[in-house]
Amino acid sequence: MTIQDIFEAGVVGAGGAGFPTHVKLSGKADTLLINAAECEPLLHKDKEVLREYLDAVIEGMALGMGLTGAERAVVGVKDKYRDVIELLRAKLPSNMEVAELRDAYPAGDEFILVYDVLNRAIPPGGIPLHVGAVVMNVETAVNVAAAKIRPVTEKFLSVAGAVAEPATLRVPLGVTMAECVAAAGGPTVPDANYIVGGVMMGYLEDDRDALVDKTTGGIIVLPDDHVIVRRRRQDWKQIGRIGRAACDQCSFCTELCPRWLLGHPIEPHRAMRSLGFNRIGEANVIGTQFCCECNLCSLYSCPEDLDPKNVCTQNKRRLAAEKRRCENPPFNPRRPELHLANRKAPMARLMTKLGLRQFRNVGPLQATLLPAAKVGIKLKQHLGAPCEATVAVGQSVAKGQVVGRPPMADGKPALGAPVHASIDGVVTAIADGAVWIGK
Repeated sequence: MTIQDIFEAGVVGAGGAGFPTHVKLSGKADTLLINAAECEPLLHKDKEVLREYLDAVIEGMALGMGLTGAERAVVGVKDKYRDVIELLRAKLPSNMEVAELRDAYPAGDEFILVYDVLNRAIPPGGIPLHVGAVVMNVETAVNVAAAKIRPVTEKFLSVAGAVAEPATLRVPLGVTMAECVAAAGGPTVPDANYIVGGVMMGYLEDDRDALVDKTTGGIIVLPDDHVIVRRRRQDWKQIGRIGRAACDQCSFCTELCPRWLLGHPIEPHRAMRSLGFNRIGEANVIGTQFCCECNLCSLYSCPEDLDPKNVCTQNKRRLAAEKRRCENPPFNPRRPELHLANRKAPMARLMTKLGLRQFRNVGPLQATLLPAAKVGIKLKQHLGAPCEATVAVGQSVAKGQVVGRPPMADGKPALGAPVHASIDGVVTAIADGAVWIGK
């Protein structure tokens, strides 16, 4: 297996922003971490994939270790999944091990995972490679194992919340969200809303025909009156007005902020002050560039139900637009050993706070591939530049055929990964950022 094989297969991170895996595995590290924490409420994809495709996960881990030079690999999985842990320990070779994680949020954040497993604090603005680690998602490991045989044309995702039969599905890339929800028995509420990616860090998708791509990890269906939906529908004017009027500077948002707990210079309660002082005093907001947008401050920590996360991200995007960065950010690597262990948000408490106890917290795998007569293969399914279509309308394509490639920049492909047809068919259109294929 080579880095080029992984690039040609279109492998990207299956659990986050879609960072191209061939770039990640080009680095050198002493430890490879497999992120099976799956800390978003109601999602079950990773543990289901581990159960069904463990041999492929192990093969992907071994290949990742070989490419990065890692001497050990660790699978981080929540301690409540005893059957998965026992299965792993029975099959993992001697240079691979299991790390049992607390059932807390945000255990799956790679900064938190690296600290919990390796006791290494990644500095602000850094990446796991800076402390000798590479982190891969469970599904990404499966795709690495298969890279020399077949490209990425399928996706595993959880469908949960207000659906008849919560499930983990195996679907062709490019099917619609509505098809996935229908495969889980359909919504059980008339006013179904789709939260894509998870209730904490996901987004509200009003288009039922939005397409599944390589980063889609889950669809949570919720009614109009659910707190998650109501909070997502608040606009910036409302967020700012309420924040100015009600924030009492209790600092709970900062005291429970995962990045602050890791020693980073982000203090959401200080960012909240910027609402009332028109951003006077940039010390209040400059650290917001290190916000991981986990939403814990807004959906769990704040006793007034304010929205520090969106205040931080508004400032974060403004700083980025102004090309301003916190140079040589202060870093307190001792803070996590003092505070992190006893300030995590227990999953049971988080689900109660978010009103999710009413939904069945299960997601059994439906291993049969969901049939599809039409797909839309998005030309941007990864961090980096959108692909350029390599096919034409009316052209016949086979499943696995390249339909888009990253553009060339300075004689080499721009950051990205190729995309492939997920069904046999004919290209019916190239529009709306996708290659449309029908049978």
